[in-house]
Amino acid sequence: MMMEASFDTEESFDDPSCLAPQPPGSVSPAKRQIKEVKETKITINCVTFPLPGEGPEQQLLKPDEWSYCDYFWTDKKDPQGTTSLPGFEVLLQKQLKGKQMQKEMSEFIHERTLGEAWTQLKKSLHDEAEVHLKFSNKLHSEVEKPLLTFRGDNFKKDLKKYDHHIADLRKQLASRYASVEKARKALADRQKDLEVKTQQLEIKLSNKTEEDIKKARRKSTQAGDDLMRCVDLYNQTQSKWFEEMVTTSMELEKLEVERIEWIQQHLRQYTTLRHETDMFNQSTVEPVDQLLQNVDPAKDRELWVKENNTGEVRPVDMDI
Repeated sequence: MMMEASFDTEESFDDPSCLAPQPPGSVSPAKRQIKEVKETKITINCVTFPLPGEGPEQQLLKPDEWSYCDYFWTDKKDPQGTTSLPGFEVLLQKQLKGKQMQKEMSEFIHERTLGEAWTQLKKSLHDEAEVHLKFSNKLHSEVEKPLLTFRGDNFKKDLKKYDHHIADLRKQLASRYASVEKARKALADRQKDLEVKTQQLEIKLSNKTEEDIKKARRKSTQAGDDLMRCVDLYNQTQSKWFEEMVTTSMELEKLEVERIEWIQQHLRQYTTLRHETDMFNQSTVEPVDQLLQNVDPAKDRELWVKENNTGEVRPVDMDI
């Protein structure tokens, strides 16, 4: 995990006071200022976040809704604690697990009903067997088949598109971060070179001319400009990733609500068919029906987010 502290400062890199000759052994104003700057931000896996207690308090984007776009900003380690799993990947995995659950539900209904219908056909009177056969056929066409065909093969392709898009933005962010670090090191080297040349000229240890000092100052200023440009590009890339994360996570949230409502609708259809064919089993069906009446996508999301969220602190712009 890469971590880099950021600093808030408004000092210019070509401030004359930072470049003026200093007495031997003294600490330059630039260095003294840097030491006194308070760390307010931290970069984790190339994403910049505010340190706890620093900066204005962040408000949730969708308060009281336990929205995906508020709780999956930081990366989450796998059970072995060796690999960071992006928060967005956690959302994708929930969608895939939901698809598997629907398949298992469909198989359960298939095994419990068709078998019972054929057994009853052999043991019961003709009229009673016919009722159960109709129930079996309706259950297959109105519950089992819709659960299996909901969001067919194209659904996984769509999820892969989301995944690749967000992953590409994270790669761009990592590349921008590497450029910032490279530019930061180049600036430090230029400033050190300028300081050494200035001190050598002052104590007459070198024949460096004033022109050499000016040249070193120009290079230091250029390095500072390069760092500012790299930080600006990094912030732009992170801003784009932030916006896409909000948009895409809310789209996944919408898909999850649709999936739960779809299951709710067809399980209700199952209970309706059971009521129509077997009034004697109302005592076992009614509790299920009551539970389905209480299905709440928002509550389901709240419980899942509380258990699986990776972090609600959103990224902020990097400072030089």
